[in-house]
Amino acid sequence: MSSRRTSRQQSSGVPRISDDQIIQLVSKLRQLLPELRHSRRSDKVSASKVLQETCNYIRSLHREVEDLSDRLSELLSTIDADSPEAAIIRSLLI
Repeated sequence: MSSRRTSRQQSSGVPRISDDQIIQLVSKLRQLLPELRHSRRSDKVSASKVLQETCNYIRSLHREVEDLSDRLSELLSTIDADSPEAAIIRSLLI
């Protein structure tokens, strides 16, 4: 570990995360990502790649949420506002 990282941790008073903890967290992220989850365990994937794929996946989830919200809004505009279906859709949009 570099002395710069150690001194930064000591001066800020924030507990230092260990390299083993970082490895475990990256491994957990990898398991959550559809693009990387199905690759063989022996396949080496860099932490940088895992973080990049995590960002891409979060962006795609945001787009999906926006699309679903738009679809629900469109559906809501086509049905009776006082119907039970409309109440369900409104609850999903909130």
